[in-house]
Amino acid sequence: MKVELNLRAKEDCKFDAVSLGEVMLRLDPGEGRIRTARSFRAWEGGGEYNVIRGLHKCFGMDTAVITSFADNEIGKLMKDFIEQGGVDTSLINWKKTDGIGRICRNGLNFTERGFGIRGAVGCSDRANTAISQAKPEDFDFDYIFGELGVRWLHTGGIYAALSEQASETVVEAIKTAKKYGTIVSYDLNYRPSMWSAIGGQTKAQEVNREIAKYVDVMIGNEEDFTACLGFKIEGNDENLKSLNIDGYKKMINEAAKTYPNFKVVATTLRTVKTATVNDWKAMCWAGGEIFMSNEYPGLEIMDRVGGGDSFASGLVYGLMTTANPQMAVDYGAAHGALAMTTPGDTSMASKEEVEAIMGGAGARVKR
Repeated sequence: MKVELNLRAKEDCKFDAVSLGEVMLRLDPGEGRIRTARSFRAWEGGGEYNVIRGLHKCFGMDTAVITSFADNEIGKLMKDFIEQGGVDTSLINWKKTDGIGRICRNGLNFTERGFGIRGAVGCSDRANTAISQAKPEDFDFDYIFGELGVRWLHTGGIYAALSEQASETVVEAIKTAKKYGTIVSYDLNYRPSMWSAIGGQTKAQEVNREIAKYVDVMIGNEEDFTACLGFKIEGNDENLKSLNIDGYKKMINEAAKTYPNFKVVATTLRTVKTATVNDWKAMCWAGGEIFMSNEYPGLEIMDRVGGGDSFASGLVYGLMTTANPQMAVDYGAAHGALAMTTPGDTSMASKEEVEAIMGGAGARVKR
């Protein structure tokens, strides 16, 4: 089966893909705890950005990030991190700041990885950031999607939940992208704590129902579809220990009637045994059918943060290059699995490694 995406021609576009969202400075205490750390390793990361970085660094695509930074030394550090990952930084909006963050600031995300019975912990510090204040007029979307040309836009519900301005910016970006024929993927990624400050679940549904009208590839699990779009899965395990696949398919079929623009819907399926051992797989819906990825039972995890984002970048790559939903979900699941075997938000895998895992390669030493 092939998914008809009608991608813009590569020769007509400067970028294969761009993302819109917040990029934060991640501070990682390594094997220790945030509360007792005396040193941190610095990385960059953010739900939407991680996808676009994986598309470049692992899969070799030409990508850029649309975001905003406070114009100070931390912002310049973030720009340098992004450039080290090979992602174009020319679309970044820079905002003046007053030196102590009253006007705007750059987001911080402290993350400890967890081990065994101790789960991973995240502690973000991202209020009043430059990108949360950014408005649609801060970005020339007609220039980006029209004159420069973009084949694929990825964004998500984490960014949309940052502020009223962020919600408006997402909607404007997606509408403009669609005007110029850009394919749009969106990760619902519902976080109740983030939506609470701007209207809670009611606001989440208002914003995401508008966004959903323009999305080609929707990423989200049953909780996301219920909280963000109001669809419910029938007969599911109340403790979410297992997903009723038939119920999920029925729910997505109903969603596709409301949003006939959905060409693909996808989600990861994770069973947490310990912080360092998960069962991992994924599935996607296309044309009324469900496609299951290869399974990775007992996957040993070094750092789970960013695994879902790496799934998304593998899925996008598979759809862009093969239009085959089975290949796409297998690319996504394998890339997500590999990303969780290394530290940091972003993938360190190569396309060759991903394809080897898809083909059943083991962990023998390569010499």
